Amino acid sequence: MSAGNPGARLRARLSGNLGAGEPGVVLIDGRSGSGKTTFAAQLAEESGAQILHLEDLYPGWDGLAAGSRAVADVLRAGEYRGYDWLAGDFGDGWVALDPARPLVIEGCGAVTARNLRAVRDFIASAGSTVARTPAPVRSLWLECPAPLRRQRALARDGEIFAPHWDSWAAQEETQIAAERPIALVDEIVHT
Repeated sequence: MSAGNPGARLRARLSGNLGAGEPGVVLIDGRSGSGKTTFAAQLAEESGAQILHLEDLYPGWDGLAAGSRAVADVLRAGEYRGYDWLAGDFGDGWVALDPARPLVIEGCGAVTARNLRAVRDFIASAGSTVARTPAPVRSLWLECPAPLRRQRALARDGEIFAPHWDSWAAQEETQIAAERPIALVDEIVHT
């Protein structure tokens, strides 16, 4: 993305918020192929944030809802075991979240009312107080036309994802209907 494009300007604004004062959290949601992972990686690089990828929490191809629900548990515990897609199980190693660093949470199912409450609790447990300026919490929905999303996702994950595209898309629709993330986000970004 060039410096003149809206995505770069948004990342610069979010990066400034994450890097100033107390560590903040940005949640990035959207359907598969909408650009969440790329946007999160660029934002993390610009802000020094750590990333929690929901793909590390989904327990396989039928696990979108379970991965979304796991976000609150991970934030409460401050650590998680990432899912190994090739082995089909969660790995042995633990990944710790540093509450003193900004955090980007990205993936389909990131933005739910439960996860937003968990983010605020995570920030509060790290020492933020309402009496001072609270750490920023921002949530985004990335929107992209379905044909382009499919093209991006299959280019990224190739034949591994192709047989699961339709069932994953159905899980996305169920998640969106149940959790209404578009109504919860601060901003909708067209990618």
